[in-house]
Amino acid sequence: MTDLDYVLHEPLPPLRDATMVVMLTGWIDASGAAAAAMALLLAGCNSTLLATFDSDRYIDYRARRPTMELRDGVNARLVWSDIYVHVGTDQNGHDIVLLSGPEPDSQWRRFAQVVADLGAQLGVTRMVAVGSYPFAAPHTRVARLSSSSPSADVSATLPYLKNSVDVPAGAAAALEHAFNDRGIDAMGIWVQVPHYVSTMPYPAGTLALLSGLREVAEIEIDSTGLATETADQRIKLDQLVSGNDEHRAMVQQLEEIYDTSAQQTLSLGHPEVPTGDELAAELERFLRDQEL
Repeated sequence: MTDLDYVLHEPLPPLRDATMVVMLTGWIDASGAAAAAMALLLAGCNSTLLATFDSDRYIDYRARRPTMELRDGVNARLVWSDIYVHVGTDQNGHDIVLLSGPEPDSQWRRFAQVVADLGAQLGVTRMVAVGSYPFAAPHTRVARLSSSSPSADVSATLPYLKNSVDVPAGAAAALEHAFNDRGIDAMGIWVQVPHYVSTMPYPAGTLALLSGLREVAEIEIDSTGLATETADQRIKLDQLVSGNDEHRAMVQQLEEIYDTSAQQTLSLGHPEVPTGDELAAELERFLRDQEL
């Protein structure tokens, strides 16, 4: 691989025991919970731009067209979809590398090798990808995390749900293998988002991902505002559900399943679980009216 895959904006910094956090858009991210977590990390880790990947190599512009900013007939500029690497430190001074942007449209194996090579040069000792998926779970319970890793030893250290299921993979799965092949701990942590709120922001999911990063990599950032948003949304969700007998019964049923199940899979196909479509539509209207 060559440095033509990306442009460095500054020399590689001397990092110590660094964690790379990955969030690439384009695959499952229910409620945008993982994207919100990455945005908070970029803001909360005093991050600076280290590298930009070559979009001409990795991005299909017909699928991800640049945005033209047209001002009074003037084509002022084009905003391209780029993949970035930022570096920074958390509240405790831990070195953090942040890989963000759109999932590559091609050359995943090459991309994974290039990122892993860069991570090794930077002294990254663990790679953690974050994501979220819709699940038949109630908003009245703590958002659960599930995990993945190519290493059975690493997986055994993660205190999260471990599913057995065949699903389409994202680019982060290829990164897990590329880092693992270099002897660098690699894992993915995913938060379950209640399926009836999966099309709207769900701060509880983002908060769970940040808690997971704290558990697996000791990453600490200020999440006070997010905790407040989580509490406020919980009140509004409870308010809406309590006013409808059918919705209240559905949430109660989800609570029973949550409380009694030891293991859950990625599938939403439980025959006794309501789809939540009607509730989701009503929630969207209600929360929009509440300016949540």
